[in-house]
Amino acid sequence: MVSDSSENTPRSDAELLTAHVAGDAGAFAELFTRHRRRLHRLAAARSPTPEDAADAMQDAMLAAHRAADSFGHRATVGSWLYRIVHNACIDRGRALAARPEVWFDEDEHPVADWTPRLETTLLVRSALRGLPADQRAAVLTVDLHGYTVAEAARLLGVPEGTVKSRRARARSRLRQALAPRPHRDGEVTGD
Repeated sequence: MVSDSSENTPRSDAELLTAHVAGDAGAFAELFTRHRRRLHRLAAARSPTPEDAADAMQDAMLAAHRAADSFGHRATVGSWLYRIVHNACIDRGRALAARPEVWFDEDEHPVADWTPRLETTLLVRSALRGLPADQRAAVLTVDLHGYTVAEAARLLGVPEGTVKSRRARARSRLRQALAPRPHRDGEVTGD
């Protein structure tokens, strides 16, 4: 009896997307599972809270599920999903910016034990938000999400040299923003 080796070979991303469009109920779930970690890292980096990241992921996957039949195969399926999540985060960020901010009185709502790790996370996020959008996108795509410069260039729609220069400028600005600064408390002025 001859076994069909194609049964044991995992389907490519493009095959899964095509199967989803053709009505395979499990194909999109398999595709999502394959890319979930990388897409979630993107959403987490581009969102102010884990809840906003989860909402952006849900919005993006719903959009990808619905738009699968319009995928034009001009990029990889992974790049297409990345771009959809990226756009969902931008849309969610705009919606969040339109909401009024609510400030809590720390005496009324005390904050429990701010750990150094959380402080570092907040400093890094703040420094990243301080970057121009094009520089932030370049440094996040390559340095945080692990894409190569060539892949990042395709995803961002710019030449590879532009990705490299944007990353260099972003890294320089991050170094300056995150450099330790001496405390000014009790600084003696005069002589």
